[in-house]
Amino acid sequence: MPPISELTQNPLVSLPYESVFASLGEQFSEVVTAADFPRHELRFRNDDLLPQLGLDPAQVEDQDFIEAFGQFHSTQPLQAMCYHGYQFGQYNPHLGDGRGFLYGQVRSKEGELYDLGTKGSGRTPFSRQADGRLTLKGGVREVLAAEALYQLGVKTSRCLSLIETGESLYRGDEPSPTRSSVMVRFQRSHIRFGTFERVYYLQRRDLLEKLLDHTIEHYYGEYWGKAEARPLFYADLVQRVARLAAQWMAAGFCHAVLNTDNMAIAGESFDYGPYAFIPTYDPKFTAAYFDYSGRYCYGNQPGICELNLEMLQQPLAMVMDRRDLATGLAGYGAEYTRTYRDLMWKKLGFVALPEELGNDLLTATLDLLQETKTGYHDFFYQLAAQFNHGWRSHPETILENSDFAGSVLEEWQSLYQRALQEVPEDGLKEIGDRLTAQNPKTALLRPVIESIWEPIIAEDNWQPFNDLLNAIRQKQ
Repeated sequence: MPPISELTQNPLVSLPYESVFASLGEQFSEVVTAADFPRHELRFRNDDLLPQLGLDPAQVEDQDFIEAFGQFHSTQPLQAMCYHGYQFGQYNPHLGDGRGFLYGQVRSKEGELYDLGTKGSGRTPFSRQADGRLTLKGGVREVLAAEALYQLGVKTSRCLSLIETGESLYRGDEPSPTRSSVMVRFQRSHIRFGTFERVYYLQRRDLLEKLLDHTIEHYYGEYWGKAEARPLFYADLVQRVARLAAQWMAAGFCHAVLNTDNMAIAGESFDYGPYAFIPTYDPKFTAAYFDYSGRYCYGNQPGICELNLEMLQQPLAMVMDRRDLATGLAGYGAEYTRTYRDLMWKKLGFVALPEELGNDLLTATLDLLQETKTGYHDFFYQLAAQFNHGWRSHPETILENSDFAGSVLEEWQSLYQRALQEVPEDGLKEIGDRLTAQNPKTALLRPVIESIWEPIIAEDNWQPFNDLLNAIRQKQ
């Protein structure tokens, strides 16, 4: 490793990192060494995030990314975090950061603490029989998922960098050998539900109290120091997760692996493996090929998130009253329903509707989507593309250029016209603007991802990948 004097010249290495998680003590992490990779080629750098770190993108070189996030030059220890989790309903005490570590923690310009966490950075004490690596395709998919979800308004982690590392990997779910990469994720916190479950498994009340207080102080700071801080924290977490589940559902996103070790205690979406955006509205759509029972299918996501919150009560009950936990969880359903309804109304162009009419329109929309098997994302894009003010007077012209018809369409057209009539004539432009803002043409469906991956493996052509990223970011 270069001398400290050289490291501090790299703006990414010399950020004002804080050892906040490390202050919890050695019971929560293991100090590790990053893998030594044969090659480092920067494939993605997220310049949109650099200003949040107080950095000017023009002053950060590609080589700075490679030194910090490919060679892992650092002025502080690298920590593999300890956690357990329920995986497909079965408790697994043999987890932990098996191919990643916490590189560092830094404040955003707003003063919020963020983690820079790796994926694919080599073996750790938690790797078991795995190689601790990330395939290049896996890295590409996570970059795209995070950016797409962010643009769709989902509370999500984002990727700061993706570096190809020059190794050949063998995987059962990709043609092998396949190329390798290492990614750095920018996330509010990598503390998971499973972090709490681990200290409960160890029956360490002292550690659980320390972890809970740490979480409240740094991620729910408005409650820190209050007598009811713990109940307020849990109730807030429930609300955050309910909103997150609603955001996934409105975005047509299936996370695929909602194990408790993939649930962040700050209520943020992260860790995108076999995810998929739904092609059509199908509550039973399952993204992971290994989810044989459909446990984590698209339609199950709100219920699974609520179940994971309920399971979190077991460790929290070591230091909290179960009545407070029950009260906090009781708010989940109403918050989810309200958030999902409001998000779907926005996708239909509205910010407010009479409740009965709005609910009828939403139900009719989902019925139409399910019966016609029309593309979920294309339906809303076409609604935006075809919108005209005449729809307010002539319901039969609503989506008249679409290739589906019948009584279910006529019922929906009638309801949509009634909704438009709730809006003054001079408010129709706002409807059109909202439809355009909420419903981009580009949808990150599996064939789209494959279409940009093929040029990468065939001729190392990254232009389609960059074009897709630009389209996602510009909501085209």
